[in-house]
Amino acid sequence: MKPNKHITLKHLLIHNQKMIGLQFYPDKVIQALIKELPNPKWSKEFSMVYLVNTKENLNSIFEKFRGVAWVNGNSFFKEKVIRNNEPVDINWYRRRAKTTSYKYVPEAYLVKLELKRYALNTCKTYISQFEKFINHYPDKDILTLSEQEIRGYLQHLIRQNKSNSYINQAINSIKFYYEVVMGMPNRFYSIERPRKEQKLPSILAKEDILRMIDVTKNIKHKCIISLLYSSGLRRGELLDLQLADIDSKSMLIKVQQAKGNRDRYTVLNQTVLQDLRKYYKLYKPRLYLFESIEPKRKYSATSVLKIVNLAAKKAKINQTVHPHMLRHSFATHLLEQGVDLRYIQVLLGHQSSKTTEIYTHVALKKIKNVKDLLI
Repeated sequence: MKPNKHITLKHLLIHNQKMIGLQFYPDKVIQALIKELPNPKWSKEFSMVYLVNTKENLNSIFEKFRGVAWVNGNSFFKEKVIRNNEPVDINWYRRRAKTTSYKYVPEAYLVKLELKRYALNTCKTYISQFEKFINHYPDKDILTLSEQEIRGYLQHLIRQNKSNSYINQAINSIKFYYEVVMGMPNRFYSIERPRKEQKLPSILAKEDILRMIDVTKNIKHKCIISLLYSSGLRRGELLDLQLADIDSKSMLIKVQQAKGNRDRYTVLNQTVLQDLRKYYKLYKPRLYLFESIEPKRKYSATSVLKIVNLAAKKAKINQTVHPHMLRHSFATHLLEQGVDLRYIQVLLGHQSSKTTEIYTHVALKKIKNVKDLLI
């Protein structure tokens, strides 16, 4: 079989009806066989042949091209499932006061977010972004919107000087509706995404972080700052930690179902362990390591932000400090100490080493130690 004899299946929506798109390189054999399929049609909009999306037609495609061409259905059948430890509560959205002059995300959208168990922040972003999109076309039904109109909306965001990250969030929220809620994977396969911005992470000097910890007298607050830095935790990971995740024998912390739904282990510092024992005796948490006033309820993300900000002010650090900067500093300082990048990747829970490599650009001690080649 020649390499170019293959067909890729695509999900299409034409006249509010689900269709199977067939994408392929021009080939006389393939074109002849397509004519034998049940009522094939050509779409100028999508530049491909399509059939009505039925089980019978799908079977006909695979049967017709068996032994002649490879039918690639990876994107067509792919459905990404996201699972977290606990279901997300987005009933706050349903209880929100609504007006007739504003278009709201369909209930099916909310149900899918709940079933997929997306993180709460992701749910908020998707709902907000998708509502902005559908209200950009107030007089049009969602299902009638074409790829050209989606591009028009994205161009509108570009003219408003929205960041690449903001535009990508808008694309994700739109794709979620058509591909996940409506069951059409890879629906908008030709929507171009802006190039990802390459920004260097902001870090703090080790001395500044130690001063932040030293000026924090509340033992609970001190443990929070210390763990964010010494274990390289994301704020959400810190809040999800349960008592059973602290392994004092192995001096490890188990981070469960972190970003990308992967478990990992990170290091537990001896000094932090001593402070955690003092904290436990005083606060007596029951389930989560850090709990709110109500037992077995996680501490809030806003409280962690306030704790870090207040510590930075007390330490007289003249820049805005957020919790993730402590994680960035953890990785950078390990790299400066000569720890292998691969180990840092594992501790941070990065799926790709390219994500971790960005810290090589901010490891100042390493850069300063580079020899002058002209001497």
